[in-house]
Amino acid sequence: MEKTIAALSQVKSLRDMIYFGANAFEDASLYFGHGTDNALDEAAYLAFFALKEKPDFSDEKLDSPVTQDKIVLINDLFQQRIDTRKPAAYLTHQAWFAGLAFYVNENVLVPRSPFAELIAEQFQPWVKQDKVHHILDLCTGSGCIAIACAYAFPNAEVDAADISKEALEVAKRNREQHQLEERLNIIESNLFSQLQGRRYDLIVSNPPYVDAEDMANLPDEYRCEPELGLTAGENGLDLVIPMLRDAKDHLSPDGVIIVEVGNSEEALAELFPQVPFMWLEFEYGGHGVFMLDANEIIKHHKTFSAAAENISS
Repeated sequence: MEKTIAALSQVKSLRDMIYFGANAFEDASLYFGHGTDNALDEAAYLAFFALKEKPDFSDEKLDSPVTQDKIVLINDLFQQRIDTRKPAAYLTHQAWFAGLAFYVNENVLVPRSPFAELIAEQFQPWVKQDKVHHILDLCTGSGCIAIACAYAFPNAEVDAADISKEALEVAKRNREQHQLEERLNIIESNLFSQLQGRRYDLIVSNPPYVDAEDMANLPDEYRCEPELGLTAGENGLDLVIPMLRDAKDHLSPDGVIIVEVGNSEEALAELFPQVPFMWLEFEYGGHGVFMLDANEIIKHHKTFSAAAENISS
């Protein structure tokens, strides 16, 4: 405590305060990966949020003096980050995805999927915008992927489905925030269970895919997130396999399904060596996202069904 007080007494500018926070985060061995990937960026984000200001990294702003009351305000948020180990987004109830702002709480994962890059490109060259009329975001969580897709495909109707009532309340709040009530349907459903008769030109999903080994080794920050949104059995595929089995009945003839499986990519490829998963590449980081078209889903339906039976048994 005396060390902290002494360090704070040296703070004169906003830049000093941000560096103070970064050093404190590093000393506390915090883990980053929920919007920022380093202590300095996290401290800067929290400092500007505490001040209720948009980030401004000009020398003029960073070198501006900070009053004692603002130092206390910013440091309080820094200390919450250290004491709780909660991702910054849970402290601010704000996260960014695909250039859009979203409300988040501890009932949903913090948005961080490489899907943002695919959405920015409107999933080209795998789909044509004028051919996409119905989109499904399965395991929607906060609704961020569904909402970003609604912006990218302004003429499409979007369904956002999740098993968690609590997550869907967050998705509804974000739907209202982005004024998409007329085009975005929010549906409580265990995978496809409540989507009978609905077919889609594009199905996207960032489902739970963390395997047992990775779950056991998660940093504290990830343990603040809902386990329901992370864990997916021994090999991380307990939801993806039934999803592949049932996608046959929900894809339009020219439809595609794109799913993020993260570190479970290798397990999926080994389980289905005969399936030609197209693993997508990302310019700005990310991995473990595959695409299959309706023809491949139909062709390998028996294989997916047999694997799904093994899970249920």
